[in-house]
Amino acid sequence: MWGDYGMGWGWGYFGVVHMVLWWVLIILGIVVLVKWLAVGFGPSRGGPATESRALEVLKERYARGEIGKEEFEQKKRDLQG
Repeated sequence: MWGDYGMGWGWGYFGVVHMVLWWVLIILGIVVLVKWLAVGFGPSRGGPATESRALEVLKERYARGEIGKEEFEQKKRDLQG
């Protein structure tokens, strides 16, 4: 009777809910950290920044003479469309 210090069943339930929420937050934090580390610090893959960079590389290759005008135009259409 006096051993539970008046906390009864209500505190037991709160303790279980608190523990479950605590572990959910820890697991969620780990998942977010792993995803952030896997993606890296740059822009997302496959987005507009990647397409822009691909077009820059294509223009550089054309300027150096590595590819001809026809190949440049074809690859440019592929990237844009």
